[in-house]
Amino acid sequence: MRSDAAANPRASMKGRRCNGFTLVEVIVAFAVAGLLLAVVPFALGKAVEGMRYRGLVGDLVGDLRSARTHAMLSGREVRFEIDLPARRVGVGERIREVPDGLAVDAILAESEIESPGKGAIRFYPDGSATGGSISVVRESSGSGVRVRVDWMLGRVSQEPLNDKS
Repeated sequence: MRSDAAANPRASMKGRRCNGFTLVEVIVAFAVAGLLLAVVPFALGKAVEGMRYRGLVGDLVGDLRSARTHAMLSGREVRFEIDLPARRVGVGERIREVPDGLAVDAILAESEIESPGKGAIRFYPDGSATGGSISVVRESSGSGVRVRVDWMLGRVSQEPLNDKS
């Protein structure tokens, strides 16, 4: 005696569920994976560039303010050094490298320029400074910020760069 399922193989397929994927599902999965592999490195690169940019700007502002505070507390002048050809900025032992993908430019008091692209912003014990500004620009987008040091008060501030200049 045979059951209906044994006699008719198609009848047995109706009651059972098939395991596995169809060809269309596999192709769609590979297409989605390929799309992600194409987009993720680009997005990751932009995120890394953004972190480097924000990190450098934050470090510049913090180091300039720290240099001013140190000059006031120690009673001695403090120089924030800028070396554009070597892509380095900072004070004393806290010299920082400028990350790739970022362009830095500076406007300094003439008395503080040592050679083309190399100079300093000097902070005095009374809180004043020689003044100047440091611009940081993302090379990929052209957007950036200018960090300013007021000569009279030594105050450190930042402002967005005008893209049209």
